[in-house]
Amino acid sequence: MSQKNKIKKRKSVAFPMMGNVYIPVKTILKKLGAKVVLPPENNKTTLDLGVKNSIEGICFPYKLNLGNYIQALNLGADTLLMFQAPGTCRFGTYTITASHVLEKMGYKFEMVVFDMYKEQMKEVIKKFSYVAQTKNPLKIINAFRLGFKKFYALDKIEIKLFKTRPRELNRGDSEKIYKRARKLIDKAENSRELKKVMKKVMAEFDSVEIDREKDVPIVYLTGEFFVLLDPFTNMDIEKTLGELGIEVQRQIMLSDWLEHVLTPHLFYKKESHRERSTKYAAEFMKRAIGGECIESIGDAVFAARHNADGLIHLSPFTCNPEIVTQNILPKVSEHEDIPVMSLILDEFTGRAGYITRIEAFADLIKRKKAKKKMLIKA
Repeated sequence: MSQKNKIKKRKSVAFPMMGNVYIPVKTILKKLGAKVVLPPENNKTTLDLGVKNSIEGICFPYKLNLGNYIQALNLGADTLLMFQAPGTCRFGTYTITASHVLEKMGYKFEMVVFDMYKEQMKEVIKKFSYVAQTKNPLKIINAFRLGFKKFYALDKIEIKLFKTRPRELNRGDSEKIYKRARKLIDKAENSRELKKVMKKVMAEFDSVEIDREKDVPIVYLTGEFFVLLDPFTNMDIEKTLGELGIEVQRQIMLSDWLEHVLTPHLFYKKESHRERSTKYAAEFMKRAIGGECIESIGDAVFAARHNADGLIHLSPFTCNPEIVTQNILPKVSEHEDIPVMSLILDEFTGRAGYITRIEAFADLIKRKKAKKKMLIKA
């Protein structure tokens, strides 16, 4: 056999898009030596492709994931990545369903599944190394170290954006910094570059002119993982709330998931979001039933008991765990005296009606906060 035939064909790797997650994942794969095929960030074309080739009633995130795969395969991908997590959520069936659909459409590909029933971090390293066709331990350590640092950096700039946007004097200043920061974090080739980027970016955020006396209500965002983290899916709800003068505190961040799911318990010292939620939800729900149901209930109780002014719960249409959540949240709202609104999203959600509901909720919590302030003064 010739030397040429001994060389393995380099895999062209793609994965579903969800908010900022593509930036650190792409970094890890490229640092490992993989060829990455990125579909466009989620948009109407992605959704249309997913809806057209999905069975009726399947959940919104699946449709977008399928659209991502179709776009990536059309761009030359031959290897698709996907997590498969334990629990009663239909997320566990995405890979099987999508594979059948794509094969029927005539695509040739390999589906590489991260089976999170197994040792999480070990499974992730194993599968990333497989698609990148490397076993070099130094390369693996450096790739994951930089990728993980980018996860934390992206969360840091998002949190700073959420705090600055409702207080800025010139609308759009913090948004411009955030968009520029995402690109710089994406381009950073090593930890030294990333550190310089973060120092520069945080200084820019601190230089934004803000109204320091403004009484800004705080709204917690909770719900299903995908719709919380993907701006196209949730119609940029964080930006809408910020521009209405509301500080968003999203209860699921990429780094939280990273620490809780991937970090070995031996090294994970602080209370995880799941652990906190389970504790606070105990009066209303005794055990997790799948998805982010118990997290959403626990977040609502936690919000009420930590001076949040309201909570918005986001979920995809037909999501079974979040349907349960929607039926429990009114009781939590009444018992804990906190305004709660559930928003259900799918391809038929109209932007005008969606924004109107958010605006009405913002007005409600502003009035409630003002009334509470007057009572305290009296």
